[in-house]
Amino acid sequence: MRLQHILIPAALVSLVAASAWSEETDRYRLEKSANGYVRMDTQTGAMSICEERSGQLVCKMAADERAAFQDEVDRLQASMKAMDERVTKLENSLSARLESKLPSEEDFDKTMNYMERMLRGFMGIVKEMDKDNGDGAKLNSQKT
Repeated sequence: MRLQHILIPAALVSLVAASAWSEETDRYRLEKSANGYVRMDTQTGAMSICEERSGQLVCKMAADERAAFQDEVDRLQASMKAMDERVTKLENSLSARLESKLPSEEDFDKTMNYMERMLRGFMGIVKEMDKDNGDGAKLNSQKT
């Protein structure tokens, strides 16, 4: 019984591994050409020109693919440059807007003077109430 629990999963794992290995080996197709070989990726359709050098196969992208690749690189670089310029513009406009909304030093001083006058007046009222109530002795005695 235990042997079945080991053999069945092992068989399934080996089948999956063999299938994956088969897919990977079948992914590329190599065809002989006049100058060497042409390698095609059967999943993506990408083609490469390959030559044998020092017993190794050296592959380069086909000319059409290289041009398309370079066009994509150029497009992405232009897009990045445009994004950088836009971010810089947005950052500059945001900081300018924030600076324009901040009060001037004069406005700040004026506001602080108003607050100081209001608090001094309020504290004066509180002191007068304390004097009128006899420093709170009457308030404490009424609570009992």
